[in-house]
Amino acid sequence: MIAHVIERAKAANVGDVYVATDHEGIAAVAREYGAEVCMTHPDHNSGTERLAEAMRTIDCDVVINVQGDEPLIDPEAIKAVAEPFRHDHALSMATLAHPIQSDSDFNDPNVVKVVRDAKGHALYFSRAPIPFPRNPGGIADSGPLQHVGLYAYRKEFLLIYPGLEPCETEQVESLEQLRVLHHGYSIAVNSGDFSCIGVDTPEDLARAEKIISTSS
Repeated sequence: MIAHVIERAKAANVGDVYVATDHEGIAAVAREYGAEVCMTHPDHNSGTERLAEAMRTIDCDVVINVQGDEPLIDPEAIKAVAEPFRHDHALSMATLAHPIQSDSDFNDPNVVKVVRDAKGHALYFSRAPIPFPRNPGGIADSGPLQHVGLYAYRKEFLLIYPGLEPCETEQVESLEQLRVLHHGYSIAVNSGDFSCIGVDTPEDLARAEKIISTSS
């Protein structure tokens, strides 16, 4: 799985590819497939904290965090999540979203929704159906967006993030990115056809393996 993620990150051609890990087995695979390796402490509370440690000594401006369980990530999505930084030099963070296509996804608490402001920045992320369609008409009238868990950070902000205090909404929703909004930092949300199958369960793994085998 890590090998496929590395190959797709390299295909995006947006910069050097690093793997941050505390596991020697993962590090060995990463080196075999041409990625640099940053060995990190094993006791981080989140992947973002691990990323911050790994990038502390790396000379860069923007850091894209591609999760190791995304073997089907589209290289174009990796490019897209970095795009907002080209136009906004004060931006702290960016992520992706795509239109929700079904009422079942809109009402599913495992599908995270996001609402944006006029600049395309996140107003709020929620597991609840937002924006709620007060008048009848289904989800089409409210134009909801599903959040895609791919993030990019200004390095300066990434190093600040681990020191930010957790907030109540983050804990209630179990959504780490709400801490960023709570403390007044901006998250740009680039919307497009960025749906992707992550691997969170054995069933997801079987689906991903089938797609990879038929496309290779």
